[in-house]
Amino acid sequence: MENILKTKSYDFAIRIVKLSQYLREEKKEYILSKQVLRSGTAVGALIREAEYGQSKSDFVNKLSISLKETNETDYWINLLKDTGYIDDKLFVSLLKDCHELLRLLIASIKTAKQGNKKTNE
Repeated sequence: MENILKTKSYDFAIRIVKLSQYLREEKKEYILSKQVLRSGTAVGALIREAEYGQSKSDFVNKLSISLKETNETDYWINLLKDTGYIDDKLFVSLLKDCHELLRLLIASIKTAKQGNKKTNE
């Protein structure tokens, strides 16, 4: 597993936990904060699970679920911005990190799938 993906997803999870705390404590927002917390922290947890996947297809499956969670987190970040819970500066920063994870996950999944094709030939 690429260390950059593990590191960036873990750092992203920390930011998401802090975002959720901010939303609850400062904005008194409890529903959206739980949603973004769940999806945003699942990204890294699934990447860690993939590390010890039972097979190459299990590895790809876990990364694919992580990709879905990252995309869902993108949705919540956009919704939080468009409803005024986070400002533009925080939004841009979080979205940048989220999109970087999306790109890394897509590249990792493609690489793993190509590896599967080569071993199946």
